[in-house]
Parts: sequence; structure tokens; C-alpha cells
Amino acid sequence: MSSKVFKRTKILATIGPVSGNGNQQILEDMIMAGLNGCRINFSHAKYEEAEQQIAWIRAAAEKEGHHVTILQDLQGPKIRLGELQDNYYEVKTGDRILIDYAVKEHKGDNILPCQYNLAPKVKINEPVLLFDGKVKTHVVDIPSDTAIELEVENDSYLRSFKGLNLPETDFGGDIIPEKDLRDIAWGADKDFDYIAFSFVQTAEDIRTARAAMTERGHKAKLIAKIETKKAVESRENLEEIVKEVDGIMIARGDMATEAGTEVVPIVQRQLVELCREYNKLCIVATQTMGSMAENPFPSRAEVSDVANAEIQGTDVVMLSDETAMGKYPLETVKEMKKVLLYTQDHASVEPLRVSSANRGENYDGIASAAAQLAEDLDADVIVCQTATGATANAVATQRPALPIISVTDQPRVANQLALRYANAAFVRTLSDDAGIELVRELKESGYLQPREDRDELKVVLVSGTQGSGQTDTIKLRYV
Repeated sequence: MSSKVFKRTKILATIGPVSGNGNQQILEDMIMAGLNGCRINFSHAKYEEAEQQIAWIRAAAEKEGHHVTILQDLQGPKIRLGELQDNYYEVKTGDRILIDYAVKEHKGDNILPCQYNLAPKVKINEPVLLFDGKVKTHVVDIPSDTAIELEVENDSYLRSFKGLNLPETDFGGDIIPEKDLRDIAWGADKDFDYIAFSFVQTAEDIRTARAAMTERGHKAKLIAKIETKKAVESRENLEEIVKEVDGIMIARGDMATEAGTEVVPIVQRQLVELCREYNKLCIVATQTMGSMAENPFPSRAEVSDVANAEIQGTDVVMLSDETAMGKYPLETVKEMKKVLLYTQDHASVEPLRVSSANRGENYDGIASAAAQLAEDLDADVIVCQTATGATANAVATQRPALPIISVTDQPRVANQLALRYANAAFVRTLSDDAGIELVRELKESGYLQPREDRDELKVVLVSGTQGSGQTDTIKLRYV
């Protein structure tokens, strides 16, 4: 095919000081380099900055003629220390330290401030990992209703506002702190396509999150970040979470700290499979090209990591510090795109092993048939006419090895589809011929071109009865 080169697995980048604060040009360059979505991290984002970033992203996307997803990523119950004197506190093996929610100022002693009251939650002997796992401790006492006493297990140091992980502690569904509720309310009338909830443990947490969104009028699609030990304790629990959400983010950093580094590759594979089975968006996140925060080229291990995520069939690979704070944000997007394009040209996505007996309501037989027909007929492109995005999502779940052109009359749907596998979305008035008219337009512009051995584009057109949310029609057309 001599058309535009289509990247099937998408790139989501975190926007931060180097990519989103007063620099719209770098956003335009990143979009042209292959960026499909932008994540705004509300662990750090201030409202004024976030609103300006949304405006810059939309302006850059419009200028470059692309649809780009914007994700509001909530902090969740991320437990952090308070500010430490001189931003440093040294610890030795066997030291006893107190973590006290009531303390607001560190005076250099062993009583450290904390932004969350752990006393009602923890139990004696439960592990507490400080500085995102650099300092191992365990609970030896709960001396008051705001303080816990810890014994240090290794020599190291602590810094202000660093995170704590409590892999054995049951937080009892307490996944939406007051900060998140404020951020949900603030984001309700902003231009967010997805909202991500952190430290999800069970499907009940998702129902709680949806209720909080509904109460505050937030209408974005919901993504669960999988990073807690409780969430990954069984495939059954993961499956129940996947069934409740619109998408999953495999947050491998905190997952490694909370549940153990050894579980991460297996959980990733399980979640990619479950998302494909249940037709949900799947994002593989954390250190996909971490070394490029400091270096102009990725490591061989990172290249293999990104390639394997694509071969497993994820929709999206995500960049964090690399594009938020790193030295080479644009180069990182370019390098990731190179890996994704080479991989899709030289390796097939792993087949989804789901028996017909397990195909429930999530299984879309028409979409499956359309993808198979396109492959059997050596089609150039699959075109989806979709009001809600359901048809395009169902076809993307089949992981076809050719482009999916989606036409919708809803800009929000087009922005959301920007992260779905192999999708390029366009906003047009929907009609019986909308998809074919779009293909003609794209052919005339050179965006789509027939193969060298034929003059016409072979198109598999997939659509649903308007308003039904169901895919029910397949047509073969030549343009």
C-alpha cells in the first residue's frame, strides 16, 4: 500500500514542564512525530496549568489535522511524606521512626509528617515501603490515632513528599481522597476524553468511582490503573475489574513496588488478554523508554519491552517522565514510533485464545467477521461508521493488520478513538454513504492509495443501525 504509513499501536505521552508549559510547538512536533494522546498527571498539575495545557493540545491537534486524546490522571490515595527539614533524612537499619499525620512541620527528629492518616488502616508487622520502595520498614506500634511507628530494615535516606507503599494493607475501598473529588469536579466541564483512577483494588472501587463522576457531572470514559497487590491477587479479580471499566492502565511502577517486580510481566499479559476479550482499551505504562529521560536513544531492553507489548496486542504504550521532564521528549516519541512500525511490519499480534463457550455479551461476531473478511479479501482498509464508537472499538478488538478509518459525527468520540488500535478517526455528518465519501476524499488527498497492482481501493465497510450501539452491517465496496 502506497498510502500514509499507519501506526497501529498508539502512543500516549505525559505532558509536563518540557512538553506542555508554554511550548505549543513541541506539542505540534510530537503530534506530527506520532503522538496520539496526552496524559495530564494530577499528582502534580495545577488547575491553571492544566487548563492551559488542554487549550494548547487542542490547538496543536487542530493545526496538524489530528484527533488527540486527553487523559485526566487522578492521584488517588498516593500516600506521601510531608516536607522534611533540609529535604533530607538519613535512616539506618534498626532505626525507629514515627509517621504522624498530625505533624505538619519536621524538626529534624524521627517524627516525620505524612499527608495521609495511616493509623486507622495498618496492622502490626505489615510492611511499609518508603521513597517508592528504596527504604523498607515494618509496623512495630500504633502509638496514637494519627501515628504509626516503623522499624527500618536497610540503610538509606528519605526526601520530602516521597511516596509510601503498603502492599499488605487493606484500604477498604478508600480510593477517592478529597483531592481527587475536587479534581473530578474541576474536570467535569473541561475537555477530557478519559479519566483514570489510581490504586484500584476491586470492581466495587470502580462502581464507587463512577458514582463520584456521575454526582459531579464528569462524562469522560473511565480507566482503572492496576497497581495494587490486592487488584492482581487473582485473574478472577482482574476480570471483574475489566468488566466494569472502559479501559485499563497497567501501571507497572507502583505494581512492582506493591506486588513484586516478578509479577509484572505475567499480570501485563493477563490484562492485555482480558482487555481484548472484553473489548476494553488497554494501556501499558511506566518506563517504556525510561532511559530516554536522560539519553537520546533507548536501551535494547526498552525496545524489546515496547515491541513485546505490541505483539501481545495492547492498544497503547505510554510515556511518563520521558516526555514530562526528560531531555528528549520529541526524540522519545520518534524512537517509540520506529519500534512500533518495525514490529508491526515483522511480527503478528498474538492470537486471542478465547473459546466460543467463553464469548459472552462482549463478543461482536459482526466485527470479527468484518476483520476476517478484510484479511481474506486482501482489502486495503476497514471503514467504520460509528456514532458512539462502539463499532470502531469492536473492530479494533480484532487487531486487524490494516488501517481502520472511523467516521463519526461526535468530536469527543473521534478524540477517544485516537487511542484505539489501528484507528484514524474523522468527524463527518453520518449518512449511509458517509464512510465511502470519506474514503474518496482521503484517496484524492493521497492519504489512502490503492496497491500498485490495482486502481481501486478495496474497502470493507462496517456500520451499525443508528442509535443501536450494535454493529450489524458489512459491505464490500470499491473506490
